Amino acid sequence: MQIDINLKENAYKVYVDELKNLEFDTKVFILSNPKILGLHLKSLLLKIKAKEVFIATVKDGEEYKNLNTIEEILNQMFNSKLDRKSVLISFGGGVISDMGGFAASIYQRGIDFINIPTTLLACVDAAVGGKTGINNAFGKNLIGTFYQPKAVYCQSEFLRTLSARELAAGMAEFIKMAIMFDKNLLEFIESIDAKAFLSASCGDEILTKIIAKSIELKARVVENDEKESGVRMLLNYGHTFAHVIENFTEYKTYLHGEAVAIGMNMANCLACNLGFLSQEECKKIEQILLKFNLPISYKIANIDEFYQAFFRDKKSYNSKINFILPSQLGKGFIKEDISKEIILKTLKVFA
Repeated sequence: MQIDINLKENAYKVYVDELKNLEFDTKVFILSNPKILGLHLKSLLLKIKAKEVFIATVKDGEEYKNLNTIEEILNQMFNSKLDRKSVLISFGGGVISDMGGFAASIYQRGIDFINIPTTLLACVDAAVGGKTGINNAFGKNLIGTFYQPKAVYCQSEFLRTLSARELAAGMAEFIKMAIMFDKNLLEFIESIDAKAFLSASCGDEILTKIIAKSIELKARVVENDEKESGVRMLLNYGHTFAHVIENFTEYKTYLHGEAVAIGMNMANCLACNLGFLSQEECKKIEQILLKFNLPISYKIANIDEFYQAFFRDKKSYNSKINFILPSQLGKGFIKEDISKEIILKTLKVFA
């Protein structure tokens, strides 16, 4: 299956279960981590033909997605004597996708890169859309670029080795899209046998369908708003809260999708307090998250500190915070003029 990302510039395709042979008349630089290479490198190398292939690894984990690691990657790229015609392949999850895209965007002012995601989360979200970035002491993805890949290859075969926890984390991003854009998609999610899905016994058909549906939806969103100035912001549902949680726990406690699940529950609570979402709808979303063994609660140690952290988010400006909220199942909106009192009331539920 092929899905077109029709941008005015830098249009590309996402290939679902169509990774066969990749031929390059240049050098190829594969960025990954030791775990992924141990599981899938041999399979990937059988599909690549190039003048030279270089393989670089970085430590696995969101806590390593920082400037120090980017410098390590760039040093390896320079040591490999890549030129402006070389191609970087990000082969891994969301962390690798974000860092590989960022490194490619700044190496010699930009070289081509391809995403080959190996997690469900990366397939449904991080690998598509051209958002690259790294974390720093102030928050999540605050340093980065918009830089589109030349192609994305999502292969269900690379997802067969994922743990139940990793599959659930990917499902969180898929649930996010359904709540924001498509009630029918949410009904499809409800129909999935969660036990079979999390045990990876559901078969490739369900995984392929999830990947294809999410990419088709995200493609339409990105085509309408590539640089995230409008409708694409809805894809950040749950993330305003999640990024604070990840930063406060130093990216070591939760997988990104798990933090997003908690963030969605917090955003739903805020939407309920504002009268936009009914208690019944809030409970329905909660049950869907729990069905896939996703966390929905977080203990806030200091409410004021948590509140102040919102203002370091990319969606805040002029001392106002943009919250992404559901108004009903399958429809979301951006709300900026929320009083501090209502926000604090919401945070107290989790204190």
